[in-house]
Amino acid sequence: MRLDSIGDWRRTHHSVDVKPEMDGEEVTLFGWVQEVRDLGGIRFIILQDREGTIQITVPRKRIGNEVLSKSDVLQKRYSIGVEGIVKKTDMTPRGVEVIPKEIKIFSTATPRLPIDITGKTLANLDVRLDARALDLCQEEKIAVFKIQHTAVDAIRNFLFEKGFIEVHTPRIIASATEGGAALFPVEYFERKAFLAQSPQLYKEELVMSFEKVFEVGPFFRAEESHTGLHLSEFVSIDIEQAFSTAEDVMQLLERLIQHVCKVVNRKCKKELATLKHSIEVPEVPFKRLRYEDVLQDLKREGVEIPWGEDISTPAFRTLGEIHPYFYFIVDWPTDLKAFYIKPHDDNPELCEGFDLMWGWIELVSGGTRIASKELLTKRLKEQDLNPESFKSHLQAFDYGMPPHAGWAIGLGRLTMMLTGKKNIREVTLYPRDKFRLTP
Repeated sequence: MRLDSIGDWRRTHHSVDVKPEMDGEEVTLFGWVQEVRDLGGIRFIILQDREGTIQITVPRKRIGNEVLSKSDVLQKRYSIGVEGIVKKTDMTPRGVEVIPKEIKIFSTATPRLPIDITGKTLANLDVRLDARALDLCQEEKIAVFKIQHTAVDAIRNFLFEKGFIEVHTPRIIASATEGGAALFPVEYFERKAFLAQSPQLYKEELVMSFEKVFEVGPFFRAEESHTGLHLSEFVSIDIEQAFSTAEDVMQLLERLIQHVCKVVNRKCKKELATLKHSIEVPEVPFKRLRYEDVLQDLKREGVEIPWGEDISTPAFRTLGEIHPYFYFIVDWPTDLKAFYIKPHDDNPELCEGFDLMWGWIELVSGGTRIASKELLTKRLKEQDLNPESFKSHLQAFDYGMPPHAGWAIGLGRLTMMLTGKKNIREVTLYPRDKFRLTP
């Protein structure tokens, strides 16, 4: 088959822009064949682009031979262009169709696709991930990532309005950010280096100059857990704020979550409808539950956790039934949190760290940071970390480190909340875990 060049054709409309009131107008559409239905005297081509679908109607007796011969060979996922006339009709859900004057075929596709792009026949997740480029062409998948895009845009705009500066920190680092257990080593010329687990140490140093910073970017952890919540490469949204405490950044966070829910509800009505999902805009402030309160809540449900131990996933699931929406867990035992989280002045066994929970899922972790070089060195040693490995970071504390606090949102988990998806791989374009390195 001879393929066509795009030539001087340019798109005039996306599928969603073609309305019944445009009856009689000429349009140029680009996209992919989602489906072809042949009823003998008439053929229906469902054309899909990133905004949705539209019906191209080919009445055999009223169409020229060249257009008819082009429509004869069309198959699913052929990339095509259509110049045609808009026609108002009662025969399609949107009340509109396009009668083609000319069709261009830009590329073909294999006749046996690995998954059903219409979504009518479901494939398991691994099969879909193996053909991820095709899987992402489905309307439901496009809806997920449009919502994610809208959420990130809303977060950026919210933080810009609050005076934050966007920064970009290194991904190749010389020492662990949060300990060495989950690091990916890399060859860095003649030296040993690692992929960054988080921007934590850098963003702390940056508050000495910029005071309020944030970053949106990928980070890496050699994650052994193979669950619906864990990946080895993930996108994190981190903030750090000078002259602040945990409570300050918790208030910022709950207002940001509320803002994101409002914006997604307003801008993504079509995508939420495609996913058959709704978002409840939360009231603020969110509940604050002390670690001690959580242990008591669980005990009443027959789940006993000794004080000082971490909360297991089954226990969190129980907790999510008690508190099904947003809530903070605060006043954690100091030993359960990272070395840079500040212990309470009046009770060093507890710290100023917090987690923002959504049901049983941890969405955000944060807290007040240690601003004292001596205390930070002490905490490193308590967690069996070598202060010498953090020499360059500790040096920054000689230059006037202010009181500061911050947090980190996992974008994948936030997107799960916004879309109703149950597996983080569904909301990650090309997920990486212990068993998947391709595509």
